[in-house]
Order: sequence, then structure tokens, then C-alpha cells
Amino acid sequence: MKPLRVKIKRFVADAEIPRYANPGDAGMDLVAVTRSFDEFGNIVYGTGLGFEIPEGYVGLVFPRSSNCKKDLFLTNSVGVIDSGYRGEVTLKFKPTDLRCDKWGRINRQNKSFPYEVGECVGQLIIMPYPTIEFKEVAELSDSARGAHGYGSTGK
Repeated sequence: MKPLRVKIKRFVADAEIPRYANPGDAGMDLVAVTRSFDEFGNIVYGTGLGFEIPEGYVGLVFPRSSNCKKDLFLTNSVGVIDSGYRGEVTLKFKPTDLRCDKWGRINRQNKSFPYEVGECVGQLIIMPYPTIEFKEVAELSDSARGAHGYGSTGK
């Protein structure tokens, strides 16, 4: 498969170009070059990078699996980098200040364990997406599941 060429710009000299940690990985590591706080108390990590994602593609920013060791949640769960965005890619995390013991009981620690500048703070996946055109109808077709929603599988 031919690689997709994506233009990238370093806004700061020490910004690290995203790379795959292992062959076959879907996500490329994003490394923090700055850490600050916004007016809502979120920890904001700057990557120092901007991308020119081709039209018809989207950049998706996910937390790393190691985020389970942190008292942080990526505020928008998955970040979306649209093809027209040319600014710095940042990740905003909400500190939870919660820890669970091995029995699942929540303990308030009043401290979070943030990432440090220089650490991988997220992962980037760039992928194509379809352009959607909705067609309004009076009825939707039947299916085995129907309108059964949350918890409908009984699992």
C-alpha cells in the first residue's frame, strides 16, 4: 500500500514528527512540547505541530493506552482534525483527582499524575471518510435489533 503523504509544519524547533512505535501500529505517537492550563482547569499539551490533511481525510487524536495510569481524561474523547485546520494540534485533559483501589473503591487523592513535556500524550490516526448525503424518509427498514438501545444485548 502506498503511503499517504501529509504535509507537516513544526511551529517550534523541538517538536517531534509523529511516528509509529511498532510495525503494524495504526496510531502515531504525539509528543508534548508544552504544558499549560486553560480557564476551565484543563491541562493543555501542545505538540508544536500543524498538519495539512488532504481533503477527504480526517486526523483522529486518541488518548494512549497508558492513559489508564493517569488521573486524566481527554476532554473530547477523540479529537478531530479537519482537513481545513492549519493550527497547532493540542490535547486537553481534564484532571479527575480520583483513584480506585484494587476493589474498585474510589479514593480522592487531590492530585493528578499528568504527563510531562517530552512524553507521548496521544496518538494520531489519519484516515479517509465518506461524504454523507442524508435522505429523509417517513420510515426506516426493519432489522433484527429494531429500536432496542442501551443494554439490549443483555450483556
